[in-house]
Amino acid sequence: MSKLTHLDGDGHARMVNVGDKDVTQRTAVASARVRIGKELHALIASKSVPKGDVFGVARIAGIMAAKKTPELIPLCHTLLLDGVDVALSLEENAVLIVARVSTSARTGVEMEALTAASVAALAFYDMCKSVDRGMVIERVRLEEKRGGKSGLYTRKGRSRER
Repeated sequence: MSKLTHLDGDGHARMVNVGDKDVTQRTAVASARVRIGKELHALIASKSVPKGDVFGVARIAGIMAAKKTPELIPLCHTLLLDGVDVALSLEENAVLIVARVSTSARTGVEMEALTAASVAALAFYDMCKSVDRGMVIERVRLEEKRGGKSGLYTRKGRSRER
């Protein structure tokens, strides 16, 4: 059976055994973008969104989500996270969310970073939906991952270094 196959002999999904892998420092960065309208943009810029600190709530939601990833994503390993950082920034017609997760473990934290960015976007939507129900959550994606046997992946051109 191929190392990439994640099905057992009966065709059922299984958790990949990472027991033989080396413990290494691993990081992952994921992002999400939420398109917003002009009214919401103005309210965020003036810190006047009716529900309060939308960036703060979204940041905490993203951090909590990274910690809960194995409870949300089937077959995802439980990891002790060394750090989770979620940053939100206001752009011209959108909010950019960037989540960075790190650990020293036998498997990577890509799913934790992607979950953090996704849930931060959902929390942001929840905080702002009374103002702008037309928001669009888009471009949830892995930007970078480091560590482990596969080395470095970067979305911006360089794909892998060993």
